Amino acid sequence: MLWTAFILGFLGSFHCVGMCGPIALAVGGSGSKSFFYNKILYNLGRSVTYAILGLIIGNIGFPLSVAGVQQGFSIAMGVLILIMALSYKKADQFLTIPALSGIVIWVKRQLNRFLKAGGPFAFFGTGLANGLLPCGMVYMALIAALAFQSPLLGTTYMFFFGIGTIPMLLVLMYSGTLIPVGARQKFQKAIPYLGVLIGLLFIFRGLGLGMFFSPDLHVFDYGSQQVEITMCR
Repeated sequence: MLWTAFILGFLGSFHCVGMCGPIALAVGGSGSKSFFYNKILYNLGRSVTYAILGLIIGNIGFPLSVAGVQQGFSIAMGVLILIMALSYKKADQFLTIPALSGIVIWVKRQLNRFLKAGGPFAFFGTGLANGLLPCGMVYMALIAALAFQSPLLGTTYMFFFGIGTIPMLLVLMYSGTLIPVGARQKFQKAIPYLGVLIGLLFIFRGLGLGMFFSPDLHVFDYGSQQVEITMCR
């Protein structure tokens, strides 16, 4: 199911154009070669931040896997993804609540500092900071990463999500008019449907029906610990 991360990132990038477009366009360079490398560094910075968030969220979910609640947790995360898919735009407002406003202000300060500094490291840092800005698509991807209950899979899922956003944002960086607004809107309309699909996949995964998308989860004793092993018939 890691493939869903790239597709979610690609479709999400059409939403990101409106949210992060001005920042992406501000990343430049003195020549065509440095211009391209700076754009890549910026996007890799975002992907690295997403991967770190995936690592954190994977470590949060891992104890639940060891505790033997993997199936029920997968179903719960699938339901949550369904809810997020139908209201992902409203999720952008999550970090605007007073309790977390200080974090957003700090991130914006770092973005301003990096953009003024210029240079490869600064553009990579711009991407790192930009990855922390509120985004409903990132929240949805993090919920999916949490459902894997694995630090490695969480990291990989979120990195693939970041990579998936790069093609569209690179196009925007080179030519903001290459893809018509109407086409962007059509891609954005597909986001909820993809979210619903991902949510259903995690629900079926949790049901353990013994199929490709719904494997059995067998629990074995290993010393004093219980270890869950996923098996497909």
